[in-house]
Amino acid sequence: MNPSSYSETALLDFLQRGQSDINPLLSSYFPEEDVAIPLYQAVRYSLFAGGKYLRSNLCLAACASVGGMREAALPFAAALELVHTYSLVHDDLPAMDNDDLRRGRPTNHKVYGEATAILVGDALLTEAFTLIAQKGVASGVAPETVIKAICELGEGAGLNGMVLGQFLDMLSEKKITMNEKEMAIVHQNKTGALIVAAVRIGAMVGNATPEQMLHLTEYAKRIGLAFQIADDILDVSGEEKELGKKVGQDQAQKKWTYPRLIGLEKSIDLANQLSEEAIDALDGLGENADHLRWIACFAVKRKK
Repeated sequence: MNPSSYSETALLDFLQRGQSDINPLLSSYFPEEDVAIPLYQAVRYSLFAGGKYLRSNLCLAACASVGGMREAALPFAAALELVHTYSLVHDDLPAMDNDDLRRGRPTNHKVYGEATAILVGDALLTEAFTLIAQKGVASGVAPETVIKAICELGEGAGLNGMVLGQFLDMLSEKKITMNEKEMAIVHQNKTGALIVAAVRIGAMVGNATPEQMLHLTEYAKRIGLAFQIADDILDVSGEEKELGKKVGQDQAQKKWTYPRLIGLEKSIDLANQLSEEAIDALDGLGENADHLRWIACFAVKRKK
């Protein structure tokens, strides 16, 4: 495999395999037999709504890229999916982005109510760290690596990462002007921080060398920004049926996005440039990193 032979079908098969491997582990924390409990119903409604499992698959692919064992990375990948789902549930709330649709279905708060949706997010975030603590060492990962992974996830998801990005995104709605540096800071935190954490955690579990970790971190930073720019583009030019959510929401809420700031064509060019730079950052990692290269292509070529 290499970027020039990129096939979206093959890449989606890889992502689907990750989902199939991760879902049983997720289900064990929120068992189907407990769906009589309304909170469990609400958690499972969002957790098993589909999606690309991009962050969890990045963790698996990063581990494989440095010769690590896929099975060892599965608990960490599952935890990343819990954190990502929590972020979507909370982002959709009326106090945040106020979205009615997610993955082609009514958002969690539209079905279960705003208070329950908040608790769903709280539960998903909390269980993510419980899952790593319980299953990380059991999967054969050294305790000190598990602790490093927990810190990495907390950094990517927390006050200096994804939470900060969401806050800056809300603040930007009130700004009359923005520049590219400010825009990049918002995106690098809101979307990029958890993607960087996913790649770095996978690399940690795979016992990456310092040099490999440096290359993988540079890769992750670039695809994190490229992925969010692509999201901005799809909100302008995407199809609601494919996206599973309403388009034009950013413009309706007067959000600052790359298309608004530099125009659609320049945004497309920038996303492609970042994807290419991400692939270049993997030079020296060999064929084991091909799935990471394909994900970099997918980040900007996807339709949803």
